[in-house]
Amino acid sequence: MSDINNVPEQYRPISMWGYFGLEILFSIPVVGFIFLIVYALGGTRNVNKKNFARSYFCFVIIFVVIMAVLVATGLVAQVIDMFKGMYS
Repeated sequence: MSDINNVPEQYRPISMWGYFGLEILFSIPVVGFIFLIVYALGGTRNVNKKNFARSYFCFVIIFVVIMAVLVATGLVAQVIDMFKGMYS
């Protein structure tokens, strides 16, 4: 197995805890989104962190689009009304 210390900093792999920490950081409402944009646009030299931020940003965009479609069609309101009926 190759020694990780011999890998240049920009290609150094991220540990599982590193990914976990980045995901927690990106999940913070305002500050996390700012960090997400900065990392995705090249605010880090590590290619792995940049690619992870880009993939997380794509996930956020897809989630926002799906939620906007659901809200626009009124499906969210129907589901909320359904749950209110179940518990009252």
